[in-house]
Amino acid sequence: MPSGIELLGFLTGAACVALLVRQNIWNWPIGIANNLLFIALFFRAGLYADVGLQGFYIAISLYGWWSWGHGGRDHGALRVGRIPAAAALSLTAGVALATAALAWLLRRYTNSTVPVFDSLITALSLAAQFMMTRKWIENWAVWIAANCLSIGLLIYKGLYVTSGLYGVYQVLCVMGLVAWRRTLRGEAPPAGLPATSSAG
Repeated sequence: MPSGIELLGFLTGAACVALLVRQNIWNWPIGIANNLLFIALFFRAGLYADVGLQGFYIAISLYGWWSWGHGGRDHGALRVGRIPAAAALSLTAGVALATAALAWLLRRYTNSTVPVFDSLITALSLAAQFMMTRKWIENWAVWIAANCLSIGLLIYKGLYVTSGLYGVYQVLCVMGLVAWRRTLRGEAPPAGLPATSSAG
């Protein structure tokens, strides 16, 4: 039977990603609430790297909230774009280094039974979240890779409702990729998927 925290995490997480697909700035405060719930959930499950990841999400979500509203040209709203080659290389190297470092720390200082997978998911998610704050469209591909690994790990840990949430995330990530591609090409989005962000 799922806990109340797991159910609330499911609802706030799905709402956050749905708002991201629509480029709605209110995804950030809802995402912060989701992070607080998952800090408690992952700590209980012994997924310590994911606990730290949620803390990072809270910090970077505050930056993303500001960036989407004021990080564009002339301090205006940020628009969808592609990741610069230098940034892509730096993030790839960062994922590799972060995975190795986190896995070593988890093996040495915790009782984690899945240090490598926990660390890789964490590193990929850090990269994807930073890419999201800059509205680089490639963030969706990184999220899709991280979600595939997360679903398997959560099932292994018995967090079935949360693994279902990540399945929902996966569908929403594909929708986000399609919608943001339309925005990047200057095409009209499908009904219900506005092309511009809502700074409400």
